[in-house]
Amino acid sequence: MSEIKRRVGVAALAGAALMGVGLGVAGQAQAAQCGNTAAGFEAWKREFAEEARGRASAQSLAVLMGTSYSTATISADRGQKSFRLSLDQFMAKRGANAIVSRGRSLKAQNAALFDAIEQRYGVPPGPLLAIWGMETGFGAVKGNVNTLSAVATLAYDCRRSAYFTDQLYAALQLVDRGILTASTRGAAHGEVGHTQFLPKNVLTYGTGGSLDNVGTALNSTANFLKGHGWRAGAGYQPGQPNFAAIQGWNSASVYQQAIAIIGRRIDGE
Repeated sequence: MSEIKRRVGVAALAGAALMGVGLGVAGQAQAAQCGNTAAGFEAWKREFAEEARGRASAQSLAVLMGTSYSTATISADRGQKSFRLSLDQFMAKRGANAIVSRGRSLKAQNAALFDAIEQRYGVPPGPLLAIWGMETGFGAVKGNVNTLSAVATLAYDCRRSAYFTDQLYAALQLVDRGILTASTRGAAHGEVGHTQFLPKNVLTYGTGGSLDNVGTALNSTANFLKGHGWRAGAGYQPGQPNFAAIQGWNSASVYQQAIAIIGRRIDGE
């Protein structure tokens, strides 16, 4: 948040308090209560659904009410240890050499697809194949956790409730569009498809249809990178212009560096 926006926000809240409006108290009273165990999940769903009326459709809220607390999601959320590894350890753990080898083969087999993507978005095959390989082993492991239950669980969980509440509203919109259903399954944090998009990214950068389709997933991933400032022809290694777009994909430094290195090796640079 910028200093100007912060000061404006503080002033507005102070003014409201002086006027007796009590915005902070009212906001807390209206918010569904987060929790750190399964115990309050069913009550939270009812509270959330009540708040969401008018913002989400009755159909999507009915799907939400059918979700269950995902212990697999919480376990995964609390156990992300690989991002603490060194770059060499991380690359070895993720099978970087195998991703490069398979990526080069897929690049040759799907040359027309990658050419079309690069013409449209300016993104070469390397980083797309690196992301695809890193995320799902080129579609081999897309996850088997119920997507809506995963996102709802994280919206309820106190650790990152605000962030995943935003993702949950996006997921409910995707239910209305027929892109997500009550039976959709994916990764533990609610990511779906070959390159593992969270619901809000599907809404913002998805190019139409299911991300379980390879072409849709790769086009959407290139659209994501372009939306994060990718410039055609510019480099994407650390310190180069397009590395910032890769940083937008994942916040972990070792992950960012791995994508750049694997992508460069696939592109033969």
